[in-house]
Amino acid sequence: MTYCLAIALDEGLVFCSDSRTNAGADRVSSYSKMHRFAFPGERSLVLLSAGNLATSQAVVAQIHRDLEAGESAPIHRAEYVSDVADYIGDLIAKESAKYSAAGGPGAELDASATFILGGQIAGQQPELYMVYPEGNHITPSQAHPFLQIGETKYGKPILDRIIRADTPIQTALRCAIVSLDSTMRSNVTVGPPIEVLFYQKDSLQPYEWYAELDESHPYLAELRQSWDDNVKSAVEQLPTLDFAFLQRR
Repeated sequence: MTYCLAIALDEGLVFCSDSRTNAGADRVSSYSKMHRFAFPGERSLVLLSAGNLATSQAVVAQIHRDLEAGESAPIHRAEYVSDVADYIGDLIAKESAKYSAAGGPGAELDASATFILGGQIAGQQPELYMVYPEGNHITPSQAHPFLQIGETKYGKPILDRIIRADTPIQTALRCAIVSLDSTMRSNVTVGPPIEVLFYQKDSLQPYEWYAELDESHPYLAELRQSWDDNVKSAVEQLPTLDFAFLQRR
């Protein structure tokens, strides 16, 4: 299992992902779920992946093979990020079909993978899409301008309460990391290193704001402790429950 999220802000796009691929009793392994495709000054794209690792790797590998074709590659030719989402959707469906064909080898295997694609192409606005295993895709809503894939439930509450399009970037980055850390605490199949990236609108530069936080990173430790302390404090400050409202049965 894994957990990835992306946030669409007025200032740009935030991406955050874990790196765990296996968490068995005697083996823990990791693999980056964040893939960057950048052509400075022209287009900058980030792809997050969740689901079957073989399918995810096959899709990313095919993108790189297609890029070897130069200007004829779909990522190069695309006028909109949505066109890239269509292209990735086709790749996902093609790879998944290899294993899910009725009666074929591995037909019982869930080979599905889901992706989040975000970025900007020169002359267009930044865009954000979730690309489903079937190949179709959606954008985030205006009320909740974020997308999640993988183990989403534990990290969703803070996003629902805090994240809006006009949320300051520092606040959004902290919320993204807390969302990942909350998920890691509740589900051992999601784990560090955490990768976090901010794409600034109209910069068309992919690597300005990027960090990788491993389990021992001092900022992650400080954030965890601060979050724990403040949650406990907030609970203590909740309105006192009047026992007159409670009735014995």
